[in-house]
Amino acid sequence: MKFTCLSEGRGYYFPPCHTVNICGFRVLLDCPLDLSALAVFSPLPIVISSLLDEKASIHSGQSSSNSESVRQDVSELLDSKKLIQAEPWYKTVKSLQLWSIYSIDVVLISSPMGMLGLPFLTRLKDFRAKIYATEAASRLGKLMMEDLISMHMELRQFYGPEESGCPQWMTWEKLELLPRALKDIVLGSERTELGGWMPIYSAADMKDCMEKVQFLKYAEEAYYNGSLTIKALSSGLEIGACNWNILSPKGNIIYLSGSVFASATATSFDYRALEGSDVLLYSDFTACNDVDGEKNDFPPATGSSYSSNIGSCWETIPESWLDSDEYSEEMEKVSFICSCALDTISDGGSVLIPIGRPGVMLQLLENISLSLESSNLKVPIYFVSSVAEELLAFSSIIPEWLSSQLQERFCSGQPLFTHIQLSNEKKLFVSRAIHSSKFLTSWQEPCIVFCPHWSLRLGPVVHLLQHWCADPNSLLIIEERADIKLALLPFEPMSMKVLQCSFISGIKLKKAIPLLKILQPKHVLVPESLRPHISCWNPKFSVHCFSENETIVVPKLKTFADMDIAMDMASELLIDTKMIQGKNIARLKGELLIEHGKYRCVLGNKQVLSSQVRPLLFLGRVDLDSLLMALKKMGMKVAAQHAQSTDGSENVSLVFISEPNEALIEVTSTQTTISVGDETIASLVSEAVRSTLVCF
Repeated sequence: MKFTCLSEGRGYYFPPCHTVNICGFRVLLDCPLDLSALAVFSPLPIVISSLLDEKASIHSGQSSSNSESVRQDVSELLDSKKLIQAEPWYKTVKSLQLWSIYSIDVVLISSPMGMLGLPFLTRLKDFRAKIYATEAASRLGKLMMEDLISMHMELRQFYGPEESGCPQWMTWEKLELLPRALKDIVLGSERTELGGWMPIYSAADMKDCMEKVQFLKYAEEAYYNGSLTIKALSSGLEIGACNWNILSPKGNIIYLSGSVFASATATSFDYRALEGSDVLLYSDFTACNDVDGEKNDFPPATGSSYSSNIGSCWETIPESWLDSDEYSEEMEKVSFICSCALDTISDGGSVLIPIGRPGVMLQLLENISLSLESSNLKVPIYFVSSVAEELLAFSSIIPEWLSSQLQERFCSGQPLFTHIQLSNEKKLFVSRAIHSSKFLTSWQEPCIVFCPHWSLRLGPVVHLLQHWCADPNSLLIIEERADIKLALLPFEPMSMKVLQCSFISGIKLKKAIPLLKILQPKHVLVPESLRPHISCWNPKFSVHCFSENETIVVPKLKTFADMDIAMDMASELLIDTKMIQGKNIARLKGELLIEHGKYRCVLGNKQVLSSQVRPLLFLGRVDLDSLLMALKKMGMKVAAQHAQSTDGSENVSLVFISEPNEALIEVTSTQTTISVGDETIASLVSEAVRSTLVCF
């Protein structure tokens, strides 16, 4: 099995992307977009002279060397005028562009955010892969893509028709003038990521993409080519988000994406179904962020005192986790956000909430409305999005994808969420756009507005931020991000209050190690930054660490594959069995099939040939010393050396024949390859190889 990390991602909005090669099939795990990179663009076209033009006019009489120094000085200045004034392009996973699209057999989508880049692949003529995703993740992902296209089309009304070919801002002359912070986003730290930028896909591309997706429910099995059995298991990160179990004749692989043990909205993390796998691909980078930011209370890598707290009892650990901090921590954050919103409303300000997580948005919508009612504050709540009505309608009919608390509410006859009641009572106003008559006629301030987009570059949030950014009484609630200054740059000076909040996006470091101790896989692939924290526990399983754009080769998962033999063939095993090298060997003639990830041997249509007409078979391993001796007896001049295979996975013995003609023999633990241009020499070498094996 080969595993390649194409992108480590950056949390919920830009999940990781990997490829796995198993049983000859290449599986792509997620296909996201880095929408945070939209921060390099100006949210609206601004018709002003650039700072560079002003500087150039002042220093127009200077020499070329001085103008070069001016260029360097200007490139370091960062203000809203330096943002790219053009129709946005979208940043995909750059390394994915280097792979042959035709070589991808299966695509597995773990979350709605993990499918936003999928239309870029499916619109290519060589794309032929089968796509699997949960029904809920597919529906939410489709709504997100529709909203993204709709918001982009509004920008295109300002910029006009799409440019043919490469846009002006992508020329090297323009890129060289960008401030370093913007250049790092556009080109990457190694200046190699320009090829990952793409113009937005069309609605037709998105529709064609969704037609290629096969929807699954949790724990439902899907079969690919008879060889792979694929199953989605709840991760708890988002409504419909999942981890993947891939079963093949060579073993099973678990793909562990961002997971949350106890979610307030989504179905909780089904980690019990991940126990005892052959390979666990640990792709939840939340623990890595804990390591980098030193925000966790996990013991240092040199200690082992925490192991005593884990214990050996299977039953007590999960219960303590589910009742611990995650659910209560999430609800405390929601309560704090509600209190800040109420304080803002009491001061006469408005609240703007551009949070892009469907589950969190539904949670905040419900809790803020309850807080307003309990405080006897009567202000309108607006939800403005081109897919707002579809999203709220969908959330009312998916109890099987929601948390146990919401399912209990549904079973008791209550609605899953209160937005229908709020709309009927004229407390919630749902609109497709801020320029719609429905929105304008109902508008009043102060108010609370939920709207896209969290990048602060697209959608209604841009207009509303420009409206309120100078109001010190109003509040912007946004998820915590590293580039917050860049995100708010177009709206400076910013008098509006800003509340940054973070929500759980995966497994924290203090729970990652205990989880692996419970799951007990044979092999674990973890990010390189977790190496010291994993190795200090002396795990019983094999640990492989990976980095971005590095291929990891996992040793054979199984020495022998399991096979079901038909009853009418099984009797022949007792009749025609020989003991060779301490093993019972029998020859059968039939058809070898692969069904549901398992081998099956059944009787073929033709009658079994008699042993007299059967061709001879040879078995065993080639003994290098015996082979060299047999070749020398034939008068050949030989030399041998030992080496590694090209991928480094196994040892190779090379036998060079120089006389009477050149030939090469490559011997590994599983096969012997003879490369020779002369038929006579080929026959002699083949005879020498057979002389070292057992005839059957």
